[in-house]
Amino acid sequence: MQPKILLVDDREDNLLSLQVILEPQGYEFVTANSGRQALKILLTEFDFALILMDVKMPNLNGFETANLIYDREKLKHIPIIFITANNYGDENMFKGYQLGAIDFILKPINPEILRAKVGVLIDLYKKNRLLVEQEQKLMEVNRVLEIEINERKAAEEKVQQVNRKLLENLAQLETANNDLDRFAFMASHDLQEPLRKIRIFSLMLAEKNKDFLPDDNAMISRIDKTAERMQTLIAGILAFSRVSTEKTIFEECDLHALLNEIVSDRDEELKEKEATVLIESIPCLFVSPMLMRLLFQNLINNALKYRRKNVDTVIRISSKICKARNDGVTENPVNNYCRISVEDNGIGFDQKYSEQIFGMLKKLHANNEYEGTGIGLALCKKIAEIHNGTISATSRENEGSTFIVSLPLNHDDCPEPGAKQNSEG
Repeated sequence: MQPKILLVDDREDNLLSLQVILEPQGYEFVTANSGRQALKILLTEFDFALILMDVKMPNLNGFETANLIYDREKLKHIPIIFITANNYGDENMFKGYQLGAIDFILKPINPEILRAKVGVLIDLYKKNRLLVEQEQKLMEVNRVLEIEINERKAAEEKVQQVNRKLLENLAQLETANNDLDRFAFMASHDLQEPLRKIRIFSLMLAEKNKDFLPDDNAMISRIDKTAERMQTLIAGILAFSRVSTEKTIFEECDLHALLNEIVSDRDEELKEKEATVLIESIPCLFVSPMLMRLLFQNLINNALKYRRKNVDTVIRISSKICKARNDGVTENPVNNYCRISVEDNGIGFDQKYSEQIFGMLKKLHANNEYEGTGIGLALCKKIAEIHNGTISATSRENEGSTFIVSLPLNHDDCPEPGAKQNSEG
């Protein structure tokens, strides 16, 4: 199926010019002579890969049309590139970005630039559709396999065949997940540039109009603060993507010394927040020092963020060796674990949320109460899984929380040195 592009311009010659430039790429075009006609088309068609729209149109200009388009949930995924004259300036470009525009193309149009920018967005559209189709196929295959297992589970030979198919599906699912991780990384990376522009334009706007704005510039400050929060969120998503896809090196690591380094680096912050970190004996483990540093930094951040008012914060880090029972077959158990507990006396949470808090972008509190991205604990869970371990939490409201990281004690239970986790070799 050819990608469809919606062209919106009140001049027929401009519409024809766009089609002539892009026609060799094999796209399908739908044209509209006004913003109202474009909205009428979008009432019945949602499968556009891109909208190219002129800013200056009678009755309903490009900005107004874009605002109405993005009011509809089904249309928010369609990227818009505005076409405008050179004299529109930064303020109008800022307005376009604020409405959700992906980019601007200035008149007179450079055909090569137009084809390049459209090509990038069309490529992202195709990859996204491919991933969705792969996910649907995998879901259908899994559904069929479940039916086969239920119907023929008595037949051992059939069970073996089903198991082979399941392994193949898991490999496909892992590949799809890796594609999604790479897509998340690429999309997050590309989102940083528009955010930088938003912050730059907001500062320019404040400086240019400082004589006419209130002293506190509340609205512009909110724009900058929101963009800053979005940058932090994107940085968290990028960190999560890197942990999921990059090669991880495992080695013998003195976790007690590592934790002391982390606490020493934050000495001034701990004094300022009247917080104490008590570290009991922690053994050496076969881990990734870099990822362990990231995990414990996030858990300490979490304890400091959710501390109780008027109560001195105490964070206690301890460990316990959990020996597995002998199964009567192997002489030595191979699934001994070291349980490292990070306990605080903060505000705590209802225990019913103990699993939800490790979800991506999951937060139990609003931004105006406690700042954060909702990625830190999801990142901790990912790091624990990379080490063939687990993380869990116990808590009581207004009494504190305890996060328990369980890591393999034996080298045989750990990933191989230099192994690449959650990726294709």
